[in-house]
Amino acid sequence: MRPLAIAALVVGAAGTGAAAYLVYQHGAQLATSPPAPTAAESQSLRLAGQIPEIHLADRDGKMRTLADWHGKSLIVNFWATWCAPCRREIPLLGSLQEQYGPEGFQVIGIAADYRDKVIAYADEAKINYPLLIGEQDALDAATAFGVQVVGFPFTVFSDSQGRIIACHVGELTQPVAGAILGAVERVNRGQMSPEDARTEISTEISKLKGKTGTRA
Repeated sequence: MRPLAIAALVVGAAGTGAAAYLVYQHGAQLATSPPAPTAAESQSLRLAGQIPEIHLADRDGKMRTLADWHGKSLIVNFWATWCAPCRREIPLLGSLQEQYGPEGFQVIGIAADYRDKVIAYADEAKINYPLLIGEQDALDAATAFGVQVVGFPFTVFSDSQGRIIACHVGELTQPVAGAILGAVERVNRGQMSPEDARTEISTEISKLKGKTGTRA
């Protein structure tokens, strides 16, 4: 990644301590549950309807595509080693992989950073889920999802058919993850449509905010 690109991301990441929650609406911009993200937290709000085809190298240098996990419900986390909220949420992502992996979910980390730094940190943090690594290629992957990156982390959730259900911008928390994944599970079982799942997620996130008095 070119130094100027890294500098731009660091500036953007500085404003993302509080998470903004985004729910995808097909053919329209994302709806944000109140309060709306600040300018520093905002992203371009037009997500792809399906998990896009992207190609990035994994930790071993092998080129992979998200289609390699066809049939899985994906939890795609965009991060970088220099991003403090990204580092903080890694243990949660690992626990989600352990808890939901047997139920057909797969956490995948996409690191927009230097390969040597990512591998060193992954070993140190004992990351237990697949990593795809790139510099500009990883930022291009974010664009393919429909997100214009101004800061990390952000996490995209899909159902088992590859339909994007939601995107969480900022550090992920257990209550938020549970609300989203519970709805995705019901979509996978045919008990709920993606549209109804997005409505339920938005409602649950609003309840969480009301309990804490802060952004979920």
